[in-house]
Amino acid sequence: MKEIRAVSQMVERKLLRAAPFAAMLLLAVVAGSAEAPRPGVVRPLSAVKFAADDDVKCLAGVVENGDPASGPSTFILKAPAGCVVAPHYHTAEEQLIVVRGEVLTGMEGMSETVLGPGGFAMMPGKAVHWFTCTSKDACLMFVTFDRPYDIVWVKEKK
Repeated sequence: MKEIRAVSQMVERKLLRAAPFAAMLLLAVVAGSAEAPRPGVVRPLSAVKFAADDDVKCLAGVVENGDPASGPSTFILKAPAGCVVAPHYHTAEEQLIVVRGEVLTGMEGMSETVLGPGGFAMMPGKAVHWFTCTSKDACLMFVTFDRPYDIVWVKEKK
C-alpha cells in the first residue's frame, strides 16, 4: 500500500511540474488558432466606387464588407428607375434595407410591397424573390448575405 501511495505522489508531483508547461502550450495553440481581428470600415457614400453588376446589367454595386466567395458579406447597390431584378434565390439568407428610392419587392407566398427609405425585407435562403426600382430617381440599397453569395435564376411565377 505504501508503494502505491509513493508512486501516486510521484506522478502527482510530475503532473504539477508539467501543468504550467501544458497550460502555456494550450494557450499558445488557442491563441495561434484565433483569427486576427479584422480592420474596421468607415466610408462615406461619396467614396463608394460603384461597378456594373455581373448578374443584373441595370445594377451597380460594391462589396462593403466581408467576402461573398467565402462567407457573410454586405453590398451597397444602386438601381436606376425601372431596373428589374427577375425572380431568383440565394442559398444564403438575404436582408435588404432601402436607403433611397422606392423598391417594389416580392417573394413567393407573400404580397408585393413597395419599400421606401428605411424599408426592410428578409428573404430566407432558397426563397424566390424579385424587385424593381419604381421611383423616378435611382434606388439605393444595402444587401447582406449570411453565408457565401450565389444566385439561381428561376422562371417567373408571379
